[in-house]
Amino acid sequence: MQRAVVLGGGVVGLSIAAGLQRVGVEVTVFDTAPAAGAASWGNAGHIAIEQVEPLASWPVLRSGPRRLFSRGGALGLPPSQIKRWLPFALRMASAAGRVDHGREALRSLLTNALPAWKSLTEQLGVPGLVRETGHFVVWETPVSAAAGLAAWRSADIGNARFHECDADEMRLLAGLVKQAPAGAIRFENTGQIADLPKLADALRGFITARGGRIVNAKARAVVHRERSVSVTLDDGSSVEADFAVIAAGVRSRELIEPYCSPVPIIAERGYHLQMTEHGWPDLPPVVFEDRSMIVTRFESGLRAASFVEFSDIDAPPDERKWQRLRSHVAALGLPCNAPTRQWMGARPTLPDYLPAIGRLPHAPNILYGFGHQHLGLTLAAITGELIAQLATNSPTAVSLKPFDLQRFS
Repeated sequence: MQRAVVLGGGVVGLSIAAGLQRVGVEVTVFDTAPAAGAASWGNAGHIAIEQVEPLASWPVLRSGPRRLFSRGGALGLPPSQIKRWLPFALRMASAAGRVDHGREALRSLLTNALPAWKSLTEQLGVPGLVRETGHFVVWETPVSAAAGLAAWRSADIGNARFHECDADEMRLLAGLVKQAPAGAIRFENTGQIADLPKLADALRGFITARGGRIVNAKARAVVHRERSVSVTLDDGSSVEADFAVIAAGVRSRELIEPYCSPVPIIAERGYHLQMTEHGWPDLPPVVFEDRSMIVTRFESGLRAASFVEFSDIDAPPDERKWQRLRSHVAALGLPCNAPTRQWMGARPTLPDYLPAIGRLPHAPNILYGFGHQHLGLTLAAITGELIAQLATNSPTAVSLKPFDLQRFS
C-alpha cells in the first residue's frame, strides 16, 4: 500500500485525503490552522457552479475603482500592503488577456463540481449535506436590477440555470427586508452545504475510520527523494512517505517554492458575521449584489459574508469590515438578532484565478492542490478526485494542463 502525507487540513486537503483513501492509499494529514479560522469553514457554503467567468478579466479590473471599500464597495486594498497587492494586480492584468483560456479551464472543473460533491457526501454517509436548491440574486434599485440581469444573461454560467423570480418568489424575498427588492433572479441548480461544521466532522471521521491520521503539526519542509519524500515538522522530527500532496492554501508557497519558480499567491481575505438567533426562513443563499454580500442559513446559524481584501495572511483584521457588514444588515432590515460572531479568513488566490492542481515534473513525488480562490469549497471534491487519479497514474477526468504551476515560469 502506498503512503501519502497531505499538508493542509482545510476542505481541499481533507477532500484530497478522502480521495486518496478511496483508491487505497494510506494517508496522514498535517495541519495547524484552527478549523474555525480557515477559509474552508468561514465561507458562504455556496457550491458556485455558475462562476465560470474568470475574475482575471478586463471588466473586473476596470470595475475595481468603484468597488473600493473607501467608496462603499467590497474591495480592500490596504495602503500598508501595497507591496503585496500591487505586483499581484499587475500579474492579474497580464492574465486578463487570456480570459477565454481561463473560462474554458474553469468550466471543465465546475461541470464536475456538483457531481463530485454528491459522490463524496454519499461515501461520507451524509448525502443530505449537499442541497441542490439554487440561490437568489437580489437588486435594490431598478437601475441595478436592469444592469445585473443583463450582466447575468450575457455571462457564461456553464451548466447552471436561472430564471427571473416570479410573484411568489418576490413576495418571499420582500418578507426578508425593509424595502421590497426591485428585481431578483433564482439560480435553479447551484448547491449549498447544509452545515460546514458537520462537513468538517464527516470528512475527519471518514479519514480516521479508515486508518488515516490527522495530526496537529506544522510541516516546515518537504524533501524529495528518488522514490519517496521526507516531511520535516516544526519540532524537528520527520515523516517518511511515498509521496506528498501540498494543499496548505496560502501557506503552500513556502513548501513548494524550493522546487519551482516563485508562486504568485496572495491572501484574499474575507469577513463574515454569524448569528445563532435569527428569524430567517429556510431559504437557499441570498446574494445582495448591490452590497456584494451573501447571506446563508446553515443548520448552525445565519451567516452574512463579504469583502475581498488583498493583504498579508497574518495582518490584523480590519474592524471596519465587520462594522460595514453590520450596517448592511441593519440597512436591509434583515431578521437577525445579536449576538454575532466575527470571523476573518484568507482565500488562497493566484493572479489568473485558476487553482494549482498537478505534479512537479522534476520532483514527481510531490503533488499539489491549492489556490482555489473563491471556489475552494466548490472545487474541493473534484480536486480530491483529480489528485487521486493523478497519484494512481490514472487518466484524469479533466485536463490538468491549465492548472499546472509551470504556467507561472
